[in-house]
Amino acid sequence: MGLITGEPNSGRLIDRRTLITRSAGVAGAALTSTGLLGAPAWARDLARPTREMMVPVEGGRVYVRVDGNLAGPRPPIIMAHGGPGGTHASFLEALALADQRAVILYDQLDSGRSDQPNNPANWRVARFVDELEAIRGALGVARWHMLGASWGGTIALEYGARRPAALAGLVLASPLISTRSWLGDARALIGELPAPIQEELRRCGALTLPAPPASCDEPTRAFYAAFNRREPPAPDIKAYTGQGRGFNARLYRAMWGASEFVSTGTLKDYDGEPLLAKLEGKRTLFLCGQYDEARPGTVGAFAARVPGAGFGVIPGAAHGLFNDRPAETVGVLRAWLARQDALA
Repeated sequence: MGLITGEPNSGRLIDRRTLITRSAGVAGAALTSTGLLGAPAWARDLARPTREMMVPVEGGRVYVRVDGNLAGPRPPIIMAHGGPGGTHASFLEALALADQRAVILYDQLDSGRSDQPNNPANWRVARFVDELEAIRGALGVARWHMLGASWGGTIALEYGARRPAALAGLVLASPLISTRSWLGDARALIGELPAPIQEELRRCGALTLPAPPASCDEPTRAFYAAFNRREPPAPDIKAYTGQGRGFNARLYRAMWGASEFVSTGTLKDYDGEPLLAKLEGKRTLFLCGQYDEARPGTVGAFAARVPGAGFGVIPGAAHGLFNDRPAETVGVLRAWLARQDALA
């Protein structure tokens, strides 16, 4: 869901942020895109969305930004960020899609620019899912596509399983489907690291302790450099990210835990795998990166349990698909969304 974030007395919290194509609906997708992404960084004005608003939800208000025309002929797409505790900034490269349809980004309650009451009573999966319908109603959107990445993939899975009439298409990008599978992937990927790093992760307690010591920071960074984000963000995206409140460490700790390798929070027993059977396959796409924390083999196996679903792997990308390979990721989405629109 990505980085090591320093916070006083936080135990140096670790968070998860967070084209080879297979199966129906993805093969032949274009690997180029137009619009904002094609412009040099200096030509993108990320600070000027088409519309911004604060939407009331249970527990407070969430920040929403819209880029593009909500009244256009194609359904918009809303994107749910990772974490828990991340922000919409991880999707800024996806604004390239706004040349054809509106792109809706938002910060979940207690994240980024949204209200931050920091009340644990709000930190329930179902409440985070309910935010979507509140946003849709506030914007007056009749029908939309949804993409969820990492922990946002959990929200997307739950929303898709409800099968709302408003859902035109569903993208599960590097999703957290179950904690069991996520931790299994983490163990497997640790086994691919150089032996000295593996040994240091074991020695320092990163794989077992609920609050690993500072000695775990360096080997943990090595894991993220390999499997979370392999490229630095564009300068304008980095500047935009630094303008608002960032990652909410307290929320992440409460729902997931103190490190990527040990889950002690309320999601420690999360299992959304039974919900896969409730998804509409022809409307569903699974995506991940070649070097993703959500391993291609695992994500592909989930896709295979949804008859008719598409599955794609973005070459060269780790967990941050839009960060590592934005053109390829946007290109795949652009082609897939166009096919979904044609089914309407």
